[in-house]
Amino acid sequence: MLRLLKERGETLAVAESLTGGLVAAEVTAVPGASQAFRGSVTAYATELKRDVLGVDGDLLAARGAVDADVAAQMAAGVRKLLGADWGIATTGVAGPTPQDGRPVGTVFVAVAGPGAGDGRRDGAVEAEVGFEAGVGFSPGRVRAPTGDPRPRRALTGRRSALSVGRGRARRRRPL
Repeated sequence: MLRLLKERGETLAVAESLTGGLVAAEVTAVPGASQAFRGSVTAYATELKRDVLGVDGDLLAARGAVDADVAAQMAAGVRKLLGADWGIATTGVAGPTPQDGRPVGTVFVAVAGPGAGDGRRDGAVEAEVGFEAGVGFSPGRVRAPTGDPRPRRALTGRRSALSVGRGRARRRRPL
């Protein structure tokens, strides 16, 4: 991903809630990441999603922080805040208890970019992931925001095998 961004002369910013900075850590672990990576915001607290990233307060009040539209607005917000071409956001429920009516393991990942319709729900993907003792996770169902039940790969990470979809979590190519 970073290679492609560098080739295109584009940049990336990340907004994280559920992942608490792990996505940014993985991105910056790649040599030369600074050529494409602008920075990140770890907005674990709901009010930071509103006050820093610009997520609509009424949306947060109505649906909570674990929602596809919230993830999409986080991605658009970090993109604007940090002046990046692309924004990626994560939000979800790590546990140990459900949050905002969502079960533990629910994950929303969103992308906002040029022509991607900043803040629109079609930029988010929901993943239901079963966590295993804090050392990783087993694959779960991934649904498109339209409710399409077909499993899809939603997350891929370097070294940490963040792969979701059918079958087992697999190590993928570096970012």
